[in-house]
Amino acid sequence: MTVPTTIRALNRATLARQLLLDRSDLPVLDAVAHLGGLQAQEPQEPFIGLWSRLRAFDPASLSESLSGRRVARTHLMRRTVHLVTADDALAWRARHGAMLTQKVLGVYRRELDGVDLDALADAGRQALADGEPRTMGELARELADRWPEPGPRPLGEVLIAALLPVVQLPPRGLWRATGGARYALMSQWLGREIDPPAPEGADPVGAALVRRYLAAFGPAATADLRAWCGLAGLPAAVAAIRDELVSVRDERGRELLDLPDAPRPDADAAAPVRFLPAFDNAILGYHDRSRIIDDDHRGLSVAGERVVLVDGRVGATWTVEDSTVVVAPLRRLAKSDREAVAEEGGALAALLSDHDSRRVRITAAR
Repeated sequence: MTVPTTIRALNRATLARQLLLDRSDLPVLDAVAHLGGLQAQEPQEPFIGLWSRLRAFDPASLSESLSGRRVARTHLMRRTVHLVTADDALAWRARHGAMLTQKVLGVYRRELDGVDLDALADAGRQALADGEPRTMGELARELADRWPEPGPRPLGEVLIAALLPVVQLPPRGLWRATGGARYALMSQWLGREIDPPAPEGADPVGAALVRRYLAAFGPAATADLRAWCGLAGLPAAVAAIRDELVSVRDERGRELLDLPDAPRPDADAAAPVRFLPAFDNAILGYHDRSRIIDDDHRGLSVAGERVVLVDGRVGATWTVEDSTVVVAPLRRLAKSDREAVAEEGGALAALLSDHDSRRVRITAAR
């Protein structure tokens, strides 16, 4: 039976799955796994994302997980850099390989026309086999004598973002650290080979991704699933586990799939103010983002704006100026909402300033 649902109920389900309705006591590694990773092309943003989701979050715990090789930064979903657990990186990388290559070719097809990608990948692996980390540019220049036509940028992009399973190494991605992106082979850095592709006709990783996605984002449509991971072919994985799932129908009549025992809070559940980092998957993880952001503001989600959830929806953007969290409301905020934004923003300012500041400034509504 398909049960109807409202957009507000979907919002509360999303907040609950994303650990944004109530902060969680999960350890950092378990939280990263539950969320299916955090988008991380901006290296400091995952710290904000976890701070908004976990009680007593200590940024050092995430840094230690990265230095300890329990989490990794790598190109994965949507060809964006994600911070994922080591186990997920190794299990998911082969399944994402074709998508990563197609996305790079979509940008550099003309430059890479005629390049033997298998030979290029072999050469890249041989170069990195010495264990010395390299930047994208260094690796491309090392191979440019054999492949001069594409130019260093296309050559580096297709190697690092598609052909080679690699990870970005610390200090990039550590708390308050800076540093360019240096890469090493994923198998060398994590000490295990990546899982091989499944036999023809089988897709256990696809089925696992469906379950993991619904646990962290459901109820959701198959179009939402694809928007999150960028993979084709998942309808077959959905069909393979369809008997495990339940369905609801949204206000526009779309069928949304879900895990039967996943949390679906009451639509009237209180939603506290939450500050989200740039490119947070709570927003980007859907094709239809109307459950959490108005269509008029959808562009914010792909422009790298940091946003504030007010009553569960994007209600403001935020920046930091001179250790002050500056909040720009997208609509007029009620007095109680302004107070809640100021309180949560002060706690965020303390995190970002090492407790030197709790200053918050709320501007006039846009």
